[in-house]
This record gives sequence, C-alpha cells and structure tokens, in this order.
Amino acid sequence: MEKEFNFNKELSGKTALVTGGTKGAGKAIAERLLQAGATVIITARNKPEFENEGMHFISADLSTSSGTEKVIEEIKTNFGKLDILINNLGSSETPGGGFEVLKEADWERTFQANLFAPVRLDRGFLPGMIEQKTGVIIHIASIQGKLPLFDSTLPYAAAKAGLINYSKSLSNEVSPKGVRVLTVSPGWIMTTSANRMMERIAESSNSTVEEATQSVMDALGGIPFGRPAKPEEVAELIGFLVSPRANYLTGTEFVIDGGTIPTI
Repeated sequence: MEKEFNFNKELSGKTALVTGGTKGAGKAIAERLLQAGATVIITARNKPEFENEGMHFISADLSTSSGTEKVIEEIKTNFGKLDILINNLGSSETPGGGFEVLKEADWERTFQANLFAPVRLDRGFLPGMIEQKTGVIIHIASIQGKLPLFDSTLPYAAAKAGLINYSKSLSNEVSPKGVRVLTVSPGWIMTTSANRMMERIAESSNSTVEEATQSVMDALGGIPFGRPAKPEEVAELIGFLVSPRANYLTGTEFVIDGGTIPTI
C-alpha cells in the first residue's frame, strides 16, 4: 500500500533556510515552505518590507565570508540543525557593454554572491546533514548557465554555469550519505522589481508595459508559454523537490523557463 502524504504539513519538524528570502522568488519559496509546516529562516542584507512573524530573519551579507559564518553560527546556536538549504541568493549588478567594460571587481562581486556564498553555506551545513543521514540542498541557478546574455550579465552567466557544475559534482559525493542535492534553473521571473523595470522601459520608450514585456521576451529569443514565470510557480516546484514525494530525486537540474531554452 502506498504511503499517503499530507501535502499541507509534509515538512513539519523540518528546519529550512532560504537565502535572499525577503523578496521575489525567495519570498515565495519561504512562504511555500512555511505553508508546508517547516520552520523557516530567511536571510538578506536588509529586513523585509513586510515581516512575516512566522519566519526567522537573519541580517547578513552572504557575499562575504563573515556574513555566511554569521548565518551558520546563528542557525546552529538557535536551531541546532538544518534539514533544507535553499541557496536562492543571486545578483547581477554589472554594467552593460560586454567584456571590455567589466572590471575585476565586477567579476569578484558577482562570483562571491552567486557561487561562493552557496559553497560556503553548503560547507557549513553539510556535516550536520551527513551526520543525521538526511537533508536537501537546492541551488537556484539560471537558464543563463546555458543561455548567456553576454552584453550585460556575462559574469552572472559564468557564475551560474559554475554553480550548476558544482551542484552536480557535490550530489555525486553526498547523495550516498543521505543528502539530496538539486539545481533549479529558472528563466525570467516576473518579480515586483522586474515589473517595475518593465514600467520604466515602457515610460522611456513611450510604450505600454505589455509591449515592454514583449520586447524583453523577444530579446530572450521568445518564451513559448507567452509570459514570464510567476514567483509562486517557481516556489511550487521547490516545495515538491524538498518534500518526501521527491525522495529519489538528486543530482538533477530542473529548468523552469516556459520553454525559453530552444534546445533539448
């Protein structure tokens, strides 16, 4: 007889960390895990605009070694263990113009946030997961790991490609020890900040928000589904992957892009 799962509280008793969990997809992921019954910890440099009393917030700059150490120590001290680690933090603040305009600091800053922060957090929490013989680590990468937009996000795309490769290698090492490691690579997500960007583009080009959105989708080569993802759609995938229903899934990259990547 198949085991029945209570989807609403299937993560009861689990402690989860979501980096970059105060806005966008990270916020939606944190809310989805909380709904499933997990104890949820979120991190970001700044407090969320609207705090969720059900979540535990740690202020930290994860692009620095001291920031990651602060998060690791606070969680170990206050919660004792971590069962689910969602390495969601990602940022790209480099200027447009391709490789010629990029300084070493641009590369350094981008790799610290998008690759080294997950590596440090994994290193901090993996020993405990291995000791308890259970745990799930999700690395949020990007379709730019395979479909880079070199003009404005060259370092970001390179860092995410590295994260995908690292994630697969790590899974090979720790899956036999009870820890599942997975990668989720979203395409364009229509977050609040993305929507504001569309409004700015529309204003500057004297067009509508819908036309501005279509122009960005065209620049990506098109999205067959016809629109960007909603943060909640990405969160629902994460909710499944960290659940007992996905127990046999490890070492895999899940692309959620509405069909944007044109190859198999």
